[in-house]
Amino acid sequence: MDALIIAAGFGSRLRDLSDSKPLTPIAGIPLLELGARQARAAGVERVVVVTGHEAERIEAFLPGLADRIGIPVVAQRVEDWTKPNGWSVMAGASVIAGNYLLMMSDHIFSAPILQGLAQQGGADRGVTLAVDTRCDNPLVDPDDATWVLRDERQFIRAIGKTIPEYDAVDCGAFLATPELARAIEAAIAAGHAGSLSEGMQRLADAGRAATWEIGGAWWLDVDEPRFHQLAEEQAPAQLAEIYGEVRG
Repeated sequence: MDALIIAAGFGSRLRDLSDSKPLTPIAGIPLLELGARQARAAGVERVVVVTGHEAERIEAFLPGLADRIGIPVVAQRVEDWTKPNGWSVMAGASVIAGNYLLMMSDHIFSAPILQGLAQQGGADRGVTLAVDTRCDNPLVDPDDATWVLRDERQFIRAIGKTIPEYDAVDCGAFLATPELARAIEAAIAAGHAGSLSEGMQRLADAGRAATWEIGGAWWLDVDEPRFHQLAEEQAPAQLAEIYGEVRG
């Protein structure tokens, strides 16, 4: 199975720390490398990185990353990185056959999350989203979170940043099938801008968007300086295996 890591955006809220969010170090290891190592630990055999902003710099980083982690890490550039993130998903999915772990370059996870999510496929869903039911989790930014409302099957009824009712928060990790990119494309054809959430909602409306609850495991969206500081403080302990692997 492949992993698809979205690393195309501008990362405006981390600009004071780094010109490239995916290459921003967390206790000495770039976010993108943490993500790729976490994906490999979950059983991924190839990583596809969607590039856009600072594409040349990120693409130059990938061959060395591939050598360090021992699996191919390849770039797929999105045509217009200023468009919503669903366009990046479609660009990356175009070079992937079959199911894949979809990750954002600024999200980091303790090992059980990606390892558990990778086992959640099924014929009854087109995508499975890792969710955290701790809606008051202090590591979640409520002003930036994507919220989820689930039905009695624990499938998604609604997803978005401004939905009025919710019972979980999107962790930024997905086990996707080819249906996800097709759903985003269909949402665009229907007049939407092309966000990942719009594609997810389309699958939800069809009863094809499942969730998997992470059970209290640690994760963090490193989207602004205060969460970068939390990552600096907490990631080495939470991701001890990866840090030990890098530092010997």
